[in-house]
Amino acid sequence: MKTSSIQARTALLGVFLSALVVGCGDGGSPRPPATTPPEPWKTLHGEAPLVTGHRGASGYLPEHTLESYTLAIEQGADFIEPDLVATKDGHLIARHEPEIGSTTDVASKPEFADRKTTKLVDGVSVEGFFASDFTLAEIKQLRAVQPRSYRPQEHNGKYEIPTFEEVLALAKAKSEETGRVIGIYPETKHPTYHEELGLPLEDKLLAALDQAGLTGPNAKVIIQSFEVGNLQALRQKTSLPLVQLIDADGVALDGSILLAPPYDKPYDFAKKNDPRTFADLLTDEGLAFLAGYADGVSPWKRYIVSVEGVDADNDGAADDVNGDGTVDDADRTSLAPTDLITRAHGKGLFVHTWTFRSEGMFLAGDYKATPASEYDVFYRLGIDGVFSDFPDEAVKARARLSP
Repeated sequence: MKTSSIQARTALLGVFLSALVVGCGDGGSPRPPATTPPEPWKTLHGEAPLVTGHRGASGYLPEHTLESYTLAIEQGADFIEPDLVATKDGHLIARHEPEIGSTTDVASKPEFADRKTTKLVDGVSVEGFFASDFTLAEIKQLRAVQPRSYRPQEHNGKYEIPTFEEVLALAKAKSEETGRVIGIYPETKHPTYHEELGLPLEDKLLAALDQAGLTGPNAKVIIQSFEVGNLQALRQKTSLPLVQLIDADGVALDGSILLAPPYDKPYDFAKKNDPRTFADLLTDEGLAFLAGYADGVSPWKRYIVSVEGVDADNDGAADDVNGDGTVDDADRTSLAPTDLITRAHGKGLFVHTWTFRSEGMFLAGDYKATPASEYDVFYRLGIDGVFSDFPDEAVKARARLSP
């Protein structure tokens, strides 16, 4: 990608972001007192950070349903995020994974009992029910369920599984209703897996956007993927912003990032025996590589602010500090922020990060189980956007930092 092309994309992106959210807030040190006066945002283009409803408002309602997306919009999300997988007859539907047993009531349907099988997804053996073994008509017989047991279960079995076209139609209708443009942030899930099934996602995605009139520079659409090759291919077909997702396997006791298959590298890299890991893509050299085809980078939030555990018993593992029977982020404390945001901005890349959740198990102990203080840290660091299961909390935290 020529430097002039990158600069042109960056200029267009500035216009794109400016049209979405305006406002100012504090981009100072990570944890100033509440009385610190607002300062300009430290985002790439100086605009307020974007809030994306992660799978909708999935902290409240079953994920990837029109009802969950609607709630996210009502809570003030700038974007809604449909993860896209393909049905047997080539329709794009909103599901987090090709395996739909954990997010739908398919296991309770005796007529589909024989569809349970085992497939390789990114080199990992997965047992369950797969969207690619169902026609769209059959998918429409299913209803969504809440996959996380600690979240509300009373809405299980109520809501349909939407197509991508239905999500686009919802965003259009809500944009007209609210008077603000609702953005769409689709993710192509497991592109290599779908390609090998003969169900490639990319052209279907672009066709649906084209049919909805969402192809020009003013279209409020950002496309994301954990793989590289499909984003590079999309770069040749669309001027819409593209985002490289960056995964990991977890964090070590000292807060360093753990990388283990299949979360160590883009799966298309694994297929090609490319030695580069996700962490390699966040070096200066890696970010320069990303800037050749992507407009933004979206790493797991622990690449930006990690957490370290306590090992008082010297067994080499993090202790259950709060005594609740599990070791999670609530038993850890946050480390000093890395310089990733600054370095990515230096390459012209905006930075979005994920996933913000309000349950205490996902909050570092020094945040004292308050979601607001975690958002505060990332917003002040200059993050360009956040993905949240609880978009209302992200919006409120942003508003508190705006003058």
